Amino acid sequence: MSAVSKFRVPYINFSLKNSQIKEELLNAFERVIDGGRYIQGPEVKQFENEFAAFCGSKFATGTANGTCSLELTLRAFDLPKNAEVITAPNSFIASASSIVLAGFKPAFVDVDEDMNMNPELLEGAINENTKVIMPVHLTGRPAKMDRILELANKYNLYVLEDAAQAVGAKLRGQKVGSFGSAASFSLHPLKNLHAYGDAGIVTTDDESLASEISTLRNHGLIDRVTCEVFSSNCRLDELQAALLRIQLRKLDEWTEQRRSTAKIYNDALANVVSVPIENDGEYHVYQTYMIKAKRRNELQAFLASEGIESIIHYPVPIHLQPAARMLGHKKGSFPVTERLSEEILSLPLYQGLTEEDQSHVIDKIQEFYT
Repeated sequence: MSAVSKFRVPYINFSLKNSQIKEELLNAFERVIDGGRYIQGPEVKQFENEFAAFCGSKFATGTANGTCSLELTLRAFDLPKNAEVITAPNSFIASASSIVLAGFKPAFVDVDEDMNMNPELLEGAINENTKVIMPVHLTGRPAKMDRILELANKYNLYVLEDAAQAVGAKLRGQKVGSFGSAASFSLHPLKNLHAYGDAGIVTTDDESLASEISTLRNHGLIDRVTCEVFSSNCRLDELQAALLRIQLRKLDEWTEQRRSTAKIYNDALANVVSVPIENDGEYHVYQTYMIKAKRRNELQAFLASEGIESIIHYPVPIHLQPAARMLGHKKGSFPVTERLSEEILSLPLYQGLTEEDQSHVIDKIQEFYT
């Protein structure tokens, strides 16, 4: 969305953020165009190295998008055909679709009030076909990785972090992307670190896994003429990598700005809605600022009438989507997820959101409830 909007306070405003780095972006664009290397070039390699260092992992492999990152990593695990992958039902559809695309079966565990996988329910969902646990760090808040890793070790399971929304998030100082066997990040335009189009990346400490993902993202080619395994074209473009490198250098600063904006919301709204919190040791990056609100739909309509755009992520849980019918779930299968889907609302939060506009959002929410 551009700065031109029917809303006084749009949900996102890319032009404000881009204006801070526009000259650097244009310089990078020129450098790549003039360099004549547009695929699998030095910008991709440098971005991979820089991103791995940022996350505290040994390796990073760029991909065309976050869905590719999940799918190719699952394929690289070399799982049996009947493998099941446990994930959360309240995420974006790609968390489940990537499992199906890789040839495996999604299984779900309900979430807790923090909207992340409830680890107390996890052990009961593990069976002989379970091979991977895929926690989702939803909204930019780290999942409860201690218990998840404990169970993964107990049952000899892979852990694939779906960190699509959580670049830079930390748990006791350790960044997401460095806990599991591997982690997948989306670099979609709505993410805190984003491409100007689609992009994704995988982090891991396993060199052989990183090498396999690198092969799978490039048609399964091990050189220009030898195809080791049939695969798709999921490469990260050189131009996107160059633009991402600029943003990566700004990311810590931008994250602190997001956290400051979120704190203002928290302090002002805690008495009228349920605001996101941080437990001890958590570092939330607020990819979305998501409240839980009574009369959510009425509130959203009221905000729109006052020039404020808000978004519902996600009104229909994955297990109730038409595409998931074959899994056999029904309404009531995951009650916390289903209840939260009727309460959650994401408010505008972006670099450049003015104090005046944020005050307008706060005032109108308070007005609605009083």
